[in-house]
Amino acid sequence: MCLGVPGRIVELYNKDTLLMGKVDFGGVIREACFETLPEAKIGDFAIIHVGFAISLLSEAEANETLSLLNELDELNNIQEN
Repeated sequence: MCLGVPGRIVELYNKDTLLMGKVDFGGVIREACFETLPEAKIGDFAIIHVGFAISLLSEAEANETLSLLNELDELNNIQEN
């Protein structure tokens, strides 16, 4: 299964010829390519899949998605015990 995860854009910059950025996933910072979303701004939320930004979303949508992912993780932990 493939999963895109929402994160907050904290930095945007050019690396070689690519638009790149740093994304905060709840305290974990990762680099992602933003060539597909040139309209992205610092502070926006984006869905990141395997290091590529694939869409922008609102803060409310990002929080709802993260909440659902946390619920799935909790359910998985219950099933393992």
